[in-house]
Amino acid sequence: MKIDRIHKTEYPEVVRVWESSVRATHHFLKEEDIEYFKPLILNTYLDAVELRCMRNDENNILGFLGAAEQNLEMLFIDPEHRGKRIGKSLLDHAMENLNVTKVDVNEQNEQAVGFYKHCGFEVIGRSELDSSGKPYPILHMALKK
Repeated sequence: MKIDRIHKTEYPEVVRVWESSVRATHHFLKEEDIEYFKPLILNTYLDAVELRCMRNDENNILGFLGAAEQNLEMLFIDPEHRGKRIGKSLLDHAMENLNVTKVDVNEQNEQAVGFYKHCGFEVIGRSELDSSGKPYPILHMALKK
């Protein structure tokens, strides 16, 4: 496995990984929310971040991250490949190479909150609504000093 850049032609594969990951971990989201975010991910969000992915030997994307301005904006792992340290490897890469020190995470995604706490982040704030104004509370986390 290797960490690599993502090309715009691979965005449909990235969105597939995003959707399968969200369906496996974001049980609090409604179907209409997933459908709402899907075109935003494809057409807006991916272009707004520095993207990296973990690839297997066949060059398939197993997981990906997006970072901007020291903030981890997205980290999603294909559900078939969870628990294999892909998320940890991508997060370490983001901290070392993209200067990531912050992350916003859905409060209801308890696995993700626990993952980031395990990786040295702490909650520094909370927003009642997500960045789209939807009623999904966000925890603002930062690396412990």
